[in-house]
Amino acid sequence: GMSIDDKFHDLGLTLPEPMKTAHLPFDLARIDGQILYLSGHVPTELDGSMAKPLGKVGTDVSPEEAYESARKIALGLFASIHQAIGSLDRVQAWLKVFGMVNVAPGFNAIPPVINGCSDLILAVFGPDIGAHTRSAVGMAELPFGVPVEIEAQVKIRL
Repeated sequence: GMSIDDKFHDLGLTLPEPMKTAHLPFDLARIDGQILYLSGHVPTELDGSMAKPLGKVGTDVSPEEAYESARKIALGLFASIHQAIGSLDRVQAWLKVFGMVNVAPGFNAIPPVINGCSDLILAVFGPDIGAHTRSAVGMAELPFGVPVEIEAQVKIRL
């Protein structure tokens, strides 16, 4: 079948540069056996810089914009995976996606926002490898005022 890397380009997608973390004291990815742990990622542009809009979903940021932010995070997660293991084809299974939304008081349509990430994972990796467990929660604040932050765990082929 088509490789994941090929599928990625077939969908008209471009792998961004990995998220720029400046001088934060942690790694974007850590491997333990076959499990690759991905730190919380914020929405980024193709150069790895933080993407706009910033602010709370439900007031400053629309649910549709937040969905796009979550989609950008999926691309950033793919970039970190690619940097860590050299190819998206080495992903054997998406295990867990944990999505956090910077919510305005009273905004609770949180799962549709994180679907921006889940939908792209499924589109790129397909229903078998792309299937994942998930939590989607609302937060009072997120770093730098980003609307969405997402972390994940994937199983990789050795």
